[in-house]
Amino acid sequence: MRKIMLVTGGSQGIGRAVARLAAARGYAVALTWQSNQALADAVVAEIAAAGGTAIAVQAEMADEASILSLYRTVDATLGPVTALVNNAGTPGPMRTIDQVTSEILDTVLAVNVRAPFLMIREAVARMATDRGGAGGAIVNVSSRAAELGGAGEWVHYAASKGALDSLTVGAAKELASRGIRVNAVSPGLIETDLHARAGLPDRVTRLAGGVPMGRPGTAEEVADGVLWLLSPEAAYITGAILPISGGR
Repeated sequence: MRKIMLVTGGSQGIGRAVARLAAARGYAVALTWQSNQALADAVVAEIAAAGGTAIAVQAEMADEASILSLYRTVDATLGPVTALVNNAGTPGPMRTIDQVTSEILDTVLAVNVRAPFLMIREAVARMATDRGGAGGAIVNVSSRAAELGGAGEWVHYAASKGALDSLTVGAAKELASRGIRVNAVSPGLIETDLHARAGLPDRVTRLAGGVPMGRPGTAEEVADGVLWLLSPEAAYITGAILPISGGR
């Protein structure tokens, strides 16, 4: 059976690392991008140059119609997905609770909670053995913020990732008998541009001393965990939330 992976937010950071590693391990990869096509095209070109197969699809994770269109494109171009990585997310701006507007909260919840739910729903229609599928595996990219709380920075983001953890556990239990495993990785302090996009470009350097292993992690280290959870080596694992945080 052809291995086909769909990675949301696959043009940069953790998503890019996942897409590259997945292609190297034999997956045909569909990655999504929202606003920077050049970054997505660069990932596709890199994968193709290494002999792999990849496509990039523009998608707006906060919009259900865009998600449905995404799946139709992947179905027609590569085939039904066998692996889904819900990586796309937004931290929103750094704010204390009393500074968070309803607009900020709505955007964070739409992208970080509603979108993964809808992505899983559509994956089930293609993977579930009782729907004619061959089974599959899903990994959600959560955050250690779900347990740490994000106080003074982004409680809104932490709360959305807590919801994603609950979705992971519930979906895992519901879908296990239908041939689908659902797990999550929970990255800690990772060297990506997420911190700069949230308004604190020096955050990784400033907080690295609080990591027991003494350094931030890399996107590639998170990708290793994602691909392991998707692999046959993790065949009896579902509903797990794997910390990748250097002990933080």
